[in-house]
Amino acid sequence: MSKTVFITGTSSGIGKFTAIYFAQQGWNVAATVRNPSQDQNFREFSNIKVYFLDVTDSTSVQTAITSAIQDFGQIDVLVNNAGYGVDGVFEAITEEIIAKQFNTNVFGLMRVTQAIIPHLRQQGGGTIIQVASMGGRITFPLYSIYHSSKWAVEGFSESLQYELQPFNIKIKIIEPGVIKTEFYENHRVIMRDDLPMYQPLVDVAQRVSQEAGRKGESPELVAQTIFKAACDRSYKMRYSVGQPAPILLLLRKLLPDSWFFSIIKRVYK
Repeated sequence: MSKTVFITGTSSGIGKFTAIYFAQQGWNVAATVRNPSQDQNFREFSNIKVYFLDVTDSTSVQTAITSAIQDFGQIDVLVNNAGYGVDGVFEAITEEIIAKQFNTNVFGLMRVTQAIIPHLRQQGGGTIIQVASMGGRITFPLYSIYHSSKWAVEGFSESLQYELQPFNIKIKIIEPGVIKTEFYENHRVIMRDDLPMYQPLVDVAQRVSQEAGRKGESPELVAQTIFKAACDRSYKMRYSVGQPAPILLLLRKLLPDSWFFSIIKRVYK
């Protein structure tokens, strides 16, 4: 019997490539998007079904999960991928923007996780994979809101694994580095501001970000890592993928704060 993966945010980027990769490996895929009528990514795959899901809407979350279970019999793996990034000077970011970022990246992920737990527990186990970021354990200038959302995902997931391990439910955290996705285009909210004292840092940060985006690795690499995590029977929790994530996360672990911060500051001079 083929296993089934339930993936949020599959309209593009990491989510899209993950859905395709799992399907190519013979899995059933419940691919969720906010606008199924406009999604043409998966028509050639008979083992992919598309469902409407908005992670900010609890009703749509429960409906999508229930429908996928009815169609496929069960869900073995959840991949919480839906999310986007806000960057900009914190002083200029509104409460509305902050709330929207957390409602998607944190509360949305929590909604889907909470909704799937009873099913996984009742069937005797499963795997929950949270797509976080290397930015969930290290930081860069102007990403205070995005980083805080991903750090929240890391802390939430690390604590949750203690609760779920007795039920044979594994928690996996994927920590991508710089990946070529719409994160650097459509899915970024660049906070323009009228605070000239920040402009030198904003200019440098924009240049560094765009250069990194052009040199980023393929989302297929992340998809392969997510699949590896889904198939891993161990309780290994974190999987870094895509440069410079592995080296930066190692340095962050080994170096004193001041040494690590100086490395990051040199990049933004």
